[in-house]
Amino acid sequence: MANPLADSPSRAFPLFLDLARPNPTTRDVATAVRHGGAAALSEAERRADDARYQEVACRSALNPVQGMPFKWTLNAYRGCTHGCHYCFARRYHAQFELNSDDEFASVILVKRNIAEMLRKELDRPAWKRELVAVGTATDPYQPIEGRYQLTRRCLEAMVAGRTPISLVTKGPMVVRDRDLLLDVARASGATVCMSVPTVDEETWRILEPGTASPVQRLRAVRTLVDAGVDAGVLMAPIVPGFSTSRAKLERTVKAIADHGARFVGCNVMYLQDGTRAHFMKFLDQEFPSMRPRYDRLYRNKYPPDAYREEVRGMVRMLQQRYGLEPRRKANEADPNKAEANNNPGTGSLEEGHPSKPQDSGDPEQVGFAW
Repeated sequence: MANPLADSPSRAFPLFLDLARPNPTTRDVATAVRHGGAAALSEAERRADDARYQEVACRSALNPVQGMPFKWTLNAYRGCTHGCHYCFARRYHAQFELNSDDEFASVILVKRNIAEMLRKELDRPAWKRELVAVGTATDPYQPIEGRYQLTRRCLEAMVAGRTPISLVTKGPMVVRDRDLLLDVARASGATVCMSVPTVDEETWRILEPGTASPVQRLRAVRTLVDAGVDAGVLMAPIVPGFSTSRAKLERTVKAIADHGARFVGCNVMYLQDGTRAHFMKFLDQEFPSMRPRYDRLYRNKYPPDAYREEVRGMVRMLQQRYGLEPRRKANEADPNKAEANNNPGTGSLEEGHPSKPQDSGDPEQVGFAW
């Protein structure tokens, strides 16, 4: 069968004096995968991390969103090699006919022209320089950023376009761009939210197999704050039974305070669509004794309000104990008027073969009832 990616109209006409074909669009990718599965991405480059990277041409850089504390998002990559089992963005891979399991972490789309498209959009007279959330559907500083530097080039465009940003990441590579983050802050405003759900190493290895260690992430926060960047931590998501004990929460909040974070926010995991299917499959394979309690706790995509408020209340108490500001609203300009914002949409949306909690008996859940 013919390869739809090779046969698509956007692939048929190479540029004059350019023997290389132009990159396919995300629509081309979805069509190819629908007809031939991920194997149809024959031009995707496999790298040392064993993921395959398919360069694509995006038709727009900024994505409009509704019902969030921001109106625009920016994602230079789709899919993420961090491979966090709880990542809400897993379900978005279905937009490209890819699955939310292995393909989310092993087939990464690279929007090669995103910085150029962003500059055009920010130069439009109609652009109101509204806040842009960076990294809502993939991590802008996953390892491949070291090669492509798309996030850095987008930050350069934000400086020129005087557009404020709020950036979420698990990648310590963000310290590379502290010069540009300061430039964006001076031009319009910039906040960096480092995702550190827990500092417990066993939980990190189980739930976030492809990420840098929590300590490395907190050191990055310290580096950013020392450089003058407005940087804090999101304990997002807190995962029932894995990171909800009193001891783990307190160790995490204390470590965040010790590393100089400007603020901290928290959020309890929610499960929707493809993310739910992946996480429940993960439990069935690795922690089957947890499954019945998760079925009761997650009858809907959110756990009960009372449960979430218990967790948030504990974190608020710990914030006060260790002198940490709550997370500011995404559009809050004055750090002296900070308020907590537990919006679930800003989680990121991540070594070895860790030991697991004992499969017999109940998962650790000290202080909170399932």
